[in-house]
Amino acid sequence: MKYTSLGRTGLQVSRLCLGTMNFGPQTSKEDSFKVMDQALEHRINFFDTADVYGWQRGEGITEQIIGDWFAQGGNRRERVVIATKLYGDMGKDELHDWPNTNRVTALHIRRACEGSLKRMKTDYIDVYQMHHIYRAAPWDEIWEAYDVLKSQGKILYAGSSNFAGWHVVQANEAASKRNSVGLVSEQSKYSLLQREIEMEVAPACEAYGVGIIPWSPLAGGILGGVIKTSDGQRRHNDQAKATIEKHRDKLEKWENLCESMGENPADVALAWTLSKSFVTAPIIGPRTLEQLDGSLRALEIEITPEVNERLDEIFPAFRTSPEHYAW
Repeated sequence: MKYTSLGRTGLQVSRLCLGTMNFGPQTSKEDSFKVMDQALEHRINFFDTADVYGWQRGEGITEQIIGDWFAQGGNRRERVVIATKLYGDMGKDELHDWPNTNRVTALHIRRACEGSLKRMKTDYIDVYQMHHIYRAAPWDEIWEAYDVLKSQGKILYAGSSNFAGWHVVQANEAASKRNSVGLVSEQSKYSLLQREIEMEVAPACEAYGVGIIPWSPLAGGILGGVIKTSDGQRRHNDQAKATIEKHRDKLEKWENLCESMGENPADVALAWTLSKSFVTAPIIGPRTLEQLDGSLRALEIEITPEVNERLDEIFPAFRTSPEHYAW
């Protein structure tokens, strides 16, 4: 396994981040344990989750599974850099639809953190991420709440997810005025099919030393081989089918290129994200041990200048961003 620093910090994380969103809804608790154990066998030390994963309001099912896995001992917690997220509504039972059970306010930050700590059976969170921007809350309120949690030893680093470039700038400028570290990571949707973050988000993150953790690097599996391989025969939802048809010509060229390289499309897609200087670790979301093992090949694939040029032809980059209008 290869490691890198998370953004501008000294924290060392694996170049692949284990996404846990499937744990509970699609992968049983027993199989989730096997996937996490196998991840450690491969020396993957970076795990990502969120309090809402499991998709039963207020339950935090995925975090509970991780907590039960930590509780087995064997230095599992000590070997893992755990990143979780807050924002979604965690109100349940009589608190359903009650105010202050979601978003990013001082009150919900405190409650959400306590809930995640309890479910994951740990006394600290390595990277505590805001799942979305909350425009109504001033940054002084947010950073004060984060600083309290840091002083209590309950969180170590702050991260964001789905932020615009100017949100990253605004957040870190506000943190700097408080002599706080601010954001060190940003989770963004990024793949060959979704390159929009190259316009503003990626340059802002690079300038501020914020490591990007791409989610959906395979574009929901569409870059995994939907035209030629057996995976292409699996059932897709209507939205995925529409995307495949919209980009069929590109996908055919993409899969032909991967075939000429002698590589699986999914591995090349991951390798491409890993080749970007602003990327810390793409999130892989295996449902099975086989899918986890297969992801490791991406670490060995070299994206040559020739391959990169061809990829830019198939999936055009935002070449003139982010300063195409500046003069």
